[in-house]
Amino acid sequence: MVIDFTPLRERKVKAGEFASRYSLADIRETAVAGITFMRELIADLDDADVTFDPIDPEANDPHARPGEEHIGWSIAHLIVHVTASTEEGAALASVLARGIPYPNDVRLRYETDWRSVTKKSTLEQRLNESLRMRLAFIDSMPDKPSNATVKRSDRFIELYGETDYKATFIFGLMHEFGHHEQMAEVKRQAIEGRKAVTAR
Repeated sequence: MVIDFTPLRERKVKAGEFASRYSLADIRETAVAGITFMRELIADLDDADVTFDPIDPEANDPHARPGEEHIGWSIAHLIVHVTASTEEGAALASVLARGIPYPNDVRLRYETDWRSVTKKSTLEQRLNESLRMRLAFIDSMPDKPSNATVKRSDRFIELYGETDYKATFIFGLMHEFGHHEQMAEVKRQAIEGRKAVTAR
């Protein structure tokens, strides 16, 4: 079963209760579905399409380099970002499942520099790599996972409650799926831009 994140996204349920509704098999299926969506998204695109810089009036990334806080994100940029987020959640989930409480002040994250992704083939390699990694983190978990939790801020716990290994993995996936509509819009703009160039 592919996870429907709506109740968690809308904060209608705490993270632990939400995660208890799903098995690791469901998380695995959802992790695969995320990659499938992105593979299908770029299937009919070329190098120029995946690096196309869209118009995004809502762009606002306070963590970006100076001068890049309000740029639209290309499909390549979006994919390297969301795959890094899911892998971070998966890595942390693996730690928690093995009974190791985690302080959350050192992030288990590496994100490919989106500027280095200039070809569709590189993006396809990134998706294949991410699928292998996220499934490997699931396979690294013991048969009887621990209920260890991540140390979160008081504000986070107030909103979502404690997060164990399943909830932690699910948060990474929810972030990824939350960008799907944005990816589809960037693809639309890229194709329209390509048609406009061809028509000249």
